[in-house]
Amino acid sequence: MSGIWREARKTLSGLKPIRVPEAPSRAFRDLWPGDAARGQRLLKGELEVMGTARPMPEGAFGPGDGSPAWRAALHGFGWLRDLRALGSDAARLRARDITGDWLARGGADPVSDAPEVVGTRISAWLGHWDFVAATAEDGLRRAMMQRLGADARGLVAGLPAEARHRGALVAIKGGLAAAVALEEEAWLTRCLRFLPAEIDRQILPDGAHVERSPAALLLALQDLIELRNLLHGTGIEAPPQLALALDRAAPALRLFRHGDGGLAAFNGTREEAASLLDLVLTQAQARGRAPLILGDAGFQRLQAGRTLVIADCGPPPPKGGGVGPGGLPRGADRHHHAGTLSFEMSVGRDRLIVNCGAMPAAEGAWRDALRATAAHSTLTLSDKNSSELTEDGLGGRRPEHVEAERHEASGAQWLEATHDGWKKGFGAVHRRRLYLAESGDDLRGEDSVEAEDPPAFTVRFHLHPSVTASPQEDETAVLLRLPSGAGWRLRARGGTVSVEESVHLFGEPRRGQQVVVQAEAGVGGVQWAIGRVAPAEG
Repeated sequence: MSGIWREARKTLSGLKPIRVPEAPSRAFRDLWPGDAARGQRLLKGELEVMGTARPMPEGAFGPGDGSPAWRAALHGFGWLRDLRALGSDAARLRARDITGDWLARGGADPVSDAPEVVGTRISAWLGHWDFVAATAEDGLRRAMMQRLGADARGLVAGLPAEARHRGALVAIKGGLAAAVALEEEAWLTRCLRFLPAEIDRQILPDGAHVERSPAALLLALQDLIELRNLLHGTGIEAPPQLALALDRAAPALRLFRHGDGGLAAFNGTREEAASLLDLVLTQAQARGRAPLILGDAGFQRLQAGRTLVIADCGPPPPKGGGVGPGGLPRGADRHHHAGTLSFEMSVGRDRLIVNCGAMPAAEGAWRDALRATAAHSTLTLSDKNSSELTEDGLGGRRPEHVEAERHEASGAQWLEATHDGWKKGFGAVHRRRLYLAESGDDLRGEDSVEAEDPPAFTVRFHLHPSVTASPQEDETAVLLRLPSGAGWRLRARGGTVSVEESVHLFGEPRRGQQVVVQAEAGVGGVQWAIGRVAPAEG
């Protein structure tokens, strides 16, 4: 636990209980839809968090099993919207039972006191007050208000949070919501004092999020919308940084959208319904087309015809500050993957080349398998990750210099990028060149290892599970069939081509395939192409 937060909690624990009203002074409404399927699992005693489901028996709020991310979600109460999505009396009663159990035992797990978890819980309780507490027994309502007040007092006193990721913004958001709900002017002033700088730190000048994650950007955009609505609804003038951030972040989110409306799978991103993204972008009230380049975050978008390529051409965030309460990482690299220079490709609404996805709330081994370089559509050198993976983010070995250069002419687009993640140990630089033809029917690439004595390397193209792969007789090409029936052919020169099993965890876990190009030591580079097949050839 951070020093500031620990001292604040120690000091406040000796104070008298805070005087709170019988109910929040203002009505709050959570803006975002829940998932009824997850709500049904909650009714059966199982909580799913970002693809990781665990039993939630009675007494689950003690010092518990599960990863820090899973336990943070458990204690954050964001799952209330999933029960609300069911809209049944059974769901309402289940929400009250869990809340009552948490009030009795919730403080036993240190993760429940982490500022980002407290902020999430405050926002969830206030946003679902009508669903959970408005018609509940007096004892539950009073207990919730008393705990909400005590948590908010400690949260606000401990600002600014030490976390370098989105959790610091979540903490301020929760503090502001509590200040309005409990009519605490001093809390409001303190939160507003830290808000502008935190917004500027969270949202990069290009509109991307500091964590370099499409998922984190989506959540941060939701935070900004909630903050704007909260301040406007109470007649409080929002800092100008808030509107400016919304204007930048919404178009940046569009860069990561594939033709099916979903997000590309970079750095901890899992599948989100296109309808949710549409709702968030509508609520943001920000116009603007998807940019082609996010220069600060280092992402590139190539688009021609019906073909779209999204590539990660930026360095990871700087090393964070270790772990906080309950083992929660403090750095912006907490969910970062070793996927530098990976790309995804879609044709119309069909995804073709993908990364394997993420399970940020899984236990370490499974979580890190999906963070590994081999789980991304990029080059892996001598079976080593391009960044060192640690429990709380990335280690000291990581790409420090990632450069990208882009050219366009007559509708065709070229992208050349390099990274030095293997400089230590191998003295090597990975260079990737991409060319997308004006028609969109031809994507060509070259991957090379620039080193004095290039070791063996592998270039992987993970396929979406809906794509079928058929190796060709000459063993230099693979025929790819999309759900639409369209055929594409992947050819490679400089290495052996094979089709192997893969896994896709963008939504539900699914089996998939990958095209693997293996180059021997000393080769130094391979060339490849993915081209549309004429109907007569397919």
